[in-house]
Amino acid sequence: MVILGKNGVGKSTLLKCINRILKVNPGDIEIGGSNIREMDNNELAQKIGYVLQSSQFSDTTVFDAILLGRKPYIKWDVTSKDLEIATDVLISLSLQEYSMRRVNELSGGEMQKVAIARALTQQPDVLMFDEPTSNLDLKNQLEVIRLIKDVVKEKHISAIVTMHDLNLALRFGNKFIMMKSGKIHAIGGMDVFTTDNISKVYDVDVTIETYNGHPVVIPLEGSPL
Repeated sequence: MVILGKNGVGKSTLLKCINRILKVNPGDIEIGGSNIREMDNNELAQKIGYVLQSSQFSDTTVFDAILLGRKPYIKWDVTSKDLEIATDVLISLSLQEYSMRRVNELSGGEMQKVAIARALTQQPDVLMFDEPTSNLDLKNQLEVIRLIKDVVKEKHISAIVTMHDLNLALRFGNKFIMMKSGKIHAIGGMDVFTTDNISKVYDVDVTIETYNGHPVVIPLEGSPL
């Protein structure tokens, strides 16, 4: 699921409500049939992995940063199972060569992969990403999006992602929410990508062309950039 909309319409706020960082009143949010109001913090962290727009790490190694994802499960000390899960995630994301490097020595794209690995180590049912490609160059944007797609498919879990780039969203998503003024303007599959919806949500006139069998959103000349 990709959440789209201009700055300030409530995309990040919606993620924070799902993750109980912000309280919803009235109303309920359920994950797998369980109300998040009835979960303690560890139970919720076992359900949801949340990757922030700019993930923060202490001055630690990549492996220790990934192992921190096991915190919701650790009662007294790190177990062999925790180490095994963290190692498996490290390998599956091809981060072995970085395992003993300090996180603050990594590039933006590498650091984002570590943030995704940490969230995966929680073994959640849902992964949430707040603008995971912001501040990344095009190559790293595509690598991160491809990584998220592969992880979701391999682990059979759900992902909710906020994005700005419509064409990147079209490459990534199969379901979409378009938000306007704090409300859902449109929800559905590729059918929500109409010139009318995009114009109303972004205040920009566009045309939608097809290239290599894929839709591409193009701003019209004279529209604000």
